[in-house]
Amino acid sequence: MQFDQRAVGETIRDLRRAKGVSQDVLSGLAGIARTHLTMIENGSKQANFETIWKLAYALDMRPSELVAEVERTVQKEEL
Repeated sequence: MQFDQRAVGETIRDLRRAKGVSQDVLSGLAGIARTHLTMIENGSKQANFETIWKLAYALDMRPSELVAEVERTVQKEEL
């Protein structure tokens, strides 16, 4: 399985939308700039581990759960 930063962004966007949260709200909860979140969701910027950690907790999940969701997204796209 290859790392896919686009899948990271897609997963975060899908989780955010499923919770009914805007980019402004999620970025505020995570303590990152909204523009940073936008670039992550679009796949144009790679999130470092600290950012993944912050976003996971802002989405009310553990970082390992977020990574597992990204893995599922990558596996779906590989099929």
